[in-house]
Amino acid sequence: MQVWVNGSLLADPTQPVVSAFDHGLTVGDGVFEAIKILEGQPFALGLHLDRLDRSLAGLGLPSVERSYVEQGVAAVLGAAFIPHGRIRVTVTGGPAPLGSGRADHPPTVIVAASAAPVSPEQTSVVTVPWPRNERGATAGLKSTSYAENVIALAEAQRHGATEAIFATTTGLLCEGTGSNVFYVVGGELRTPTLATGCLPGVTRALVLIWFGGREVDEPIEVAESADEVFLVSTLRDVQAVTRWGDRELAEGPITRAARARWRERERDELGR
Repeated sequence: MQVWVNGSLLADPTQPVVSAFDHGLTVGDGVFEAIKILEGQPFALGLHLDRLDRSLAGLGLPSVERSYVEQGVAAVLGAAFIPHGRIRVTVTGGPAPLGSGRADHPPTVIVAASAAPVSPEQTSVVTVPWPRNERGATAGLKSTSYAENVIALAEAQRHGATEAIFATTTGLLCEGTGSNVFYVVGGELRTPTLATGCLPGVTRALVLIWFGGREVDEPIEVAESADEVFLVSTLRDVQAVTRWGDRELAEGPITRAARARWRERERDELGR
């Protein structure tokens, strides 16, 4: 692992460098991005940094110069060649008094990179009982306040699944803890709209551009009984769901075609 913090690449990435009073640590006041590394290069970096800007604005945190973050990305990737992995960019509110109030300190900016295994092509999911609040202050933002996701994913793992799926407060399909959901009904590929509060995933957006699909909000039961389901995320790419709860699903032709199209376009983008 390589780690860059506030302008400096760490000689020892495990050394403590963030204040115990950092607002990201004490109250989860921060945002982050996870960016795929392919053959030592960041994939779709610009789109991820666009979303980082939106998340910072949504939380009311000061913006960070893009060139500064890019400096951190270049530093961690230049320190070691990583054929397949993940960059994690984290920006917090910086040091602050204990409690919810912020202080007048510059943000903490951390860029870390590490190798990561290639995700399997198939997975299993369960629906969890806790709804996603589509009207919440952090809806659609990639905030570091991830306790809800941690609890839901632990519940999924207790049921032998690798991902938990949320409905909205009104029972519509929303998203996974770290993924967007696509599903097929009557030969049509569908995914929830951003009005559900789901994260505007970079992979989600590229699948819609490169492969198509209709954005529509429907009860989660429609997706649970769909002909095909797949998840998308930075490291999952296009990952078929072959079990949802107690229901077994086959990986279908639309899922396979979407994965093939993703791999083709990903190679094209990497070659630019």
